[in-house]
Amino acid sequence: MSRYWSDIVHRLTPYVPGEQPAVAHPVKLNTNENPYPPSPRVLDAIRAELGDHAESLRRYPDPTARVLRETVAAFHGLRSEQVFAGNGSDEVLALTFQALLKHDKPALFPDITYSFYPTYARLFDVEYRTVPVDDALAIRVDDYLTPNGAVLLPNPNAPTGRPLPLSEIERLVSGNPDSVVLIDEAYVDFGAESAISLIDRYPNLLVVHTVSKSRSLAGMRVGFAFGHPALIDALNRVKDSFNSYPLDRLAQAAATASYQDDVWFRETCARVVASRERLTAGLEAVGFDVVPSAANFVFARHEAHDAATVAARLREKEIFVRHFKAPRIDQYLRISVGTDAECDTLLDALRAVLNA
Repeated sequence: MSRYWSDIVHRLTPYVPGEQPAVAHPVKLNTNENPYPPSPRVLDAIRAELGDHAESLRRYPDPTARVLRETVAAFHGLRSEQVFAGNGSDEVLALTFQALLKHDKPALFPDITYSFYPTYARLFDVEYRTVPVDDALAIRVDDYLTPNGAVLLPNPNAPTGRPLPLSEIERLVSGNPDSVVLIDEAYVDFGAESAISLIDRYPNLLVVHTVSKSRSLAGMRVGFAFGHPALIDALNRVKDSFNSYPLDRLAQAAATASYQDDVWFRETCARVVASRERLTAGLEAVGFDVVPSAANFVFARHEAHDAATVAARLREKEIFVRHFKAPRIDQYLRISVGTDAECDTLLDALRAVLNA
């Protein structure tokens, strides 16, 4: 019955999320979730919000997420008017495409990057051009110092995990004074340098964060944009023309509590980083080439084995990793960093698969 579709639907190639396996005890290393739970304060905050009779749930949440924005602003040394809160960083990105990235010249982003970017560009009719990463899968800032409508890139990049130093991010932002430069920092807490410190100096910089990765709250769907108040105002204008209440009461309470437990946050990130280095060494020991990563995942290939075949063999063992059928990276696997026990299970399975 596609004859009822709007014309744009026929032209879309939707984003494909990572599989949520319907098995009892999967080793789930395919969607970059944090292997550790959120701070205990998060559960306390949710219980407090619910109260004895969940009376608060009959009322709409705060449409401005004021307490959450003030908490996050204080954490990053910003003012609350420099913070936008949305329903996960994906919604924040979608609103940004509509509010800030559609101009006469094309937006630029890497050819190997988060695959939601071209999806949003097509959905919102944003002209774009992909810029090739180099042979080492690294982003070259010089390639973006050219006329454009906007620049968009993750740091660290996804799915490669490669970071850019803050000095290069600043060179990118300062070299594009007439364009919005969006730095998507979904994975920044695992080893890269945040560009938030540059916001007060560059009115064209927008930085996007999520609580899904480093704060173990993928199930709550909370994301942020940080930037000059004029950029934040543009996002609010689009939000309030689409959905004035993007964050429910429990999500706001949970995210606020997560920012109030800095010790838990830092200890969890440190555990993931240590496991990443351990996993990298294990993969290299069985013959994988691993791209240097500053994220909570690694990107790896084995010259003697087809990546899709390896992923399929692992899946038979209820171990899930991500394989992308895309040019230049179809021989790579993206492997989320799990617990050390999960990583050991993966490595044991790989030894069996590779030696079969």
